[in-house]
Amino acid sequence: MDRLHAQLTRFEDAFPGFRTEIVEGNVVASPVTPFHNKTIQMLWTLLEAQLGQEWGFISDVAIPFSGDFELCPDLALIPAAEQNRNLTCYPPELIELAVEVVSPSSVRTDYEVKYRQYAARGIPNYLIFDPQEAHLVTLWNPGADGYLGRDMIPYGGKITVDTTVRRLTIDTDRLPVDPDPS
Repeated sequence: MDRLHAQLTRFEDAFPGFRTEIVEGNVVASPVTPFHNKTIQMLWTLLEAQLGQEWGFISDVAIPFSGDFELCPDLALIPAAEQNRNLTCYPPELIELAVEVVSPSSVRTDYEVKYRQYAARGIPNYLIFDPQEAHLVTLWNPGADGYLGRDMIPYGGKITVDTTVRRLTIDTDRLPVDPDPS
């Protein structure tokens, strides 16, 4: 533990505004922005209120897909009994809904890489919230080549999303929109 702490401390000032982790021996720097975190917090609160006690969310917890992919969804809906196990990683088969909030550095990962990985593993619903573009992309009906269903909905008002768990309503009026998406 001391060795890992010593390695991470070398990077504390190297990446201002980024969270650094050591993943499979590699240093991974992830941007931390208030809009990203606020969107996750708001969605968690909003969606959790609409779900029964049998469902729970995990956030930024490892989901091993293969040797090459260990993804950490911003939010993932899993059975509450599994969430209550309080593990450091969960299998992708438990996920009923994956949610990603796009940051400037995650555009390709969220729209392409995770799109393919989530669909290939049969995650029934994938929601991409994009504060830079001020829209939500809903994806459903997963298959080996991606999701067969897709809607892009601009932020503004209440949006209803049908999932395998239940119909969810999301008020996008209060979600943060990046004033300078460049």
